[in-house]
Amino acid sequence: WVREWAMPLIDLLAGIPSVVYGVWGILMIVPLVKDHIAPRFGAFSSGYTVLTGGIVLAIMVFPVIINVTMEVFKSVPYEMRLAALSMGATRWQMIKSVVLRKGLPGIIAACVLGLSRAFGETMAVLMLVGGSRPRVPEGLLDSAYPLPALIANNYGEMLTIPKYDSALMLAALLLMLIVVVFNIFARVILVRVEKWTQ
Repeated sequence: WVREWAMPLIDLLAGIPSVVYGVWGILMIVPLVKDHIAPRFGAFSSGYTVLTGGIVLAIMVFPVIINVTMEVFKSVPYEMRLAALSMGATRWQMIKSVVLRKGLPGIIAACVLGLSRAFGETMAVLMLVGGSRPRVPEGLLDSAYPLPALIANNYGEMLTIPKYDSALMLAALLLMLIVVVFNIFARVILVRVEKWTQ
């Protein structure tokens, strides 16, 4: 019965635009970080931090990961489940030894898909991380200026400033290389896990 009401809600959350998540983060997460989390660590913060962006990004990619994971679990053959139960396995033993083991490569792929979406996210990060100038953050309670936000903020000025387009294209290339390297690394792990689950 949980699946009947939870799955439509998760599908709805997956379809919400990132701007809405950004506004929700400004209204809910920014005050939480500013008034409650930062003071506990003895830090002054505006609330527009790396932590705020990370929390909202995690909430944004969660429905994608859940949807793909549920499809992976559905794809595990029913006959394999019945075979485990007929051999005397309990329901939990069947889930652990058959469903999770057979679905582990798909779960990893779902996490990679969610993280790839988070890497390229622009609007929510632009609204929440609070970077006004490019710098490396010193901690989770600092503001930052992520590459997608840098590209989005400065795209309009690209044609008026000489060689600015080259700098922005380099930032885009760097972002693409990061995502490609991450996906290659994830694929290597996925191949090893698939061999282990055979």
